[in-house]
Amino acid sequence: MEMKKRINLELRNRAPEEVTELVLDNCLCVNGEIEGLNDTFKKLEFLSMANVELSSLARLPSLNKLRKLELSDNIISGGLEVLAEKCPNLTYLNLSGNKIKDLSTVEALMEMKMMKRKKMKLVHLKNMKKKRRKKRRMRMRMRMKRARNWEREKRKWAYHI
Repeated sequence: MEMKKRINLELRNRAPEEVTELVLDNCLCVNGEIEGLNDTFKKLEFLSMANVELSSLARLPSLNKLRKLELSDNIISGGLEVLAEKCPNLTYLNLSGNKIKDLSTVEALMEMKMMKRKKMKLVHLKNMKKKRRKKRRMRMRMRMKRARNWEREKRKWAYHI
């Protein structure tokens, strides 16, 4: 289902000015951009666009009351500076599962007013290269530990036979 159709479905015969929560998960966005969402959603406090193949936040409308933004499992790799001007009251942001490869793309968030005032409580950045390396190291340690334990067990059995 396309994003425009999904927005119309989620409105449920309400005016966009009355909506405080909007969940657009798993719908398709055309050309990796937001469609159908505009400045008329003045009271919107929670917006979820998880797994919608979003690659750009350039067409994000001005959402002054937005507090929580869920953008997990998309293909966003940059352009986060848009959030500073369009969503000034943001306190929760989930960017896990995106194509963010290093922290330099997240520096825009550090420059935001909300980060300077320490208003931002949580920023999820899972699946980045640094964490992958750490997980790989942990897996290798576990394998080595299992191998050592296996060798010990083999020696014990050999001793008993």
